[in-house]
Amino acid sequence: MKKLFIDGAWVDTGKTIEVLSPFDGSVVDTICEAGIEETEKAIDAAFRAKAVMKKLTAAERGKILDNMCALIERDQEEIARIITAEAGKGLMFSRGEAGRTGENFKFAADEARRLGGELVPYDASGSGANRFGYFKRYPIGVVGAITPFNFPLNLVAHKVGPAIAAGNSIILKPASSTPLTAVKVVELLLEAGLPKEGINLVVGAGSVVGNAMVESDKINMLTFTGSPGVGLSIKAKAGIKKVTLELGSNSAAIIHEDSDIKYAVPKCVVGAFANSGQVCISIQRIYIHENRYDEFRDMFVDAVKASTFGDPNSEKTLVGPMIDEKEAIRAEGWIKEAVADGAVLAAGGSRTGTMLEPTVLENTNEKMTVVREEVFAPIVCIMKYKTLDEVIERVNDSQFGLQAGIFTNNIQNAFQAIDELEVGGVMVNDMPTFRVDQMPYGGLKLSGTGREGPKFAVEEMTELKTVMFNLN
Repeated sequence: MKKLFIDGAWVDTGKTIEVLSPFDGSVVDTICEAGIEETEKAIDAAFRAKAVMKKLTAAERGKILDNMCALIERDQEEIARIITAEAGKGLMFSRGEAGRTGENFKFAADEARRLGGELVPYDASGSGANRFGYFKRYPIGVVGAITPFNFPLNLVAHKVGPAIAAGNSIILKPASSTPLTAVKVVELLLEAGLPKEGINLVVGAGSVVGNAMVESDKINMLTFTGSPGVGLSIKAKAGIKKVTLELGSNSAAIIHEDSDIKYAVPKCVVGAFANSGQVCISIQRIYIHENRYDEFRDMFVDAVKASTFGDPNSEKTLVGPMIDEKEAIRAEGWIKEAVADGAVLAAGGSRTGTMLEPTVLENTNEKMTVVREEVFAPIVCIMKYKTLDEVIERVNDSQFGLQAGIFTNNIQNAFQAIDELEVGGVMVNDMPTFRVDQMPYGGLKLSGTGREGPKFAVEEMTELKTVMFNLN
């Protein structure tokens, strides 16, 4: 049984949650469950810890994060297997997540050491003669981090690493379905030298633990990754505190007439089906120029049918289980609804328990739920288009705007897409699922507010203070 970490100690609350394998339903482990009392204790502890974290020097914060990078690398295989056990992610992708996370903490360490400000040219103003000053960044205080199941290690790192780099105390609430990786993160942070007051770990119902965090006036910032409905609710309840939200998408890839189809197909297969499509920037829509549609379609469908589907513990599995059967049933229902409305199954479509076959739908349109909403499942819709202007308009006809990809060998087409696509990131000759952890990451419209990536998250997690000396 795993305990929670509250006020500098591992705590047994007397209540537990079973963590189940998405693949076979077996009990992976149990973890203590927080209620309102434990959550409020964690919030009070984090509030008191602001002074401790603020006193850490840049060198000390950087060293903690460097140590964390080394510890992640040391325990990479153990961590990968925890991720696969509780999240059902294919082992090769779990290993990739662990490797990325080590880098992520390294990037955060770099930001800890370069955090500062800059001079303000006061004398550029007519009233600023003989005045000298600067602005500097200071820790925002207490950061409440609410993380999802699909990247239980790296999305924790994207919130915890920058918070430490900026000198904040943290309350971490991971998804109740995948809390074991977060326990490991806290254990390693303490081993890395983080003051025990610096982090609190609480696990429990969003309606209890999450709401207490959202409504607390002792938390200065909330950073949340999850569904649009929950994100909008957080935004409405959070009051004056700063909120950053990453709320997902229905990401599109454009296969233009001048693209290299053989190059694009394998990238689109991985971009659509890695982690069973349970990725915020997973490819959900593929728009193919009408002159290349048949060529792409045949190669893509053949590649999808040949992909490895099954046990996530296998070294080669591309598509494993969805996080739970409820979500798999929901996705299966969207497939059936699309077929009833005229869509055609080109591959997959069958479900057994949490296992939904990698599915390709043709003859779809933007009015269908499976195209319009975030499917978050191993489902992709392929559609024809005639002109670049048309496809850009269709990609933009969405409530989301996180990332998009375009495959083209014409630089003018690439820059037209870059300038006109209403998204936070455009990947040229790559899948919209591409991400490196130091880049600015975030979206427009219902995809969220703010940006992740250590440099950009640190900016979100600090407050600017302006200083002026009157030398007159």
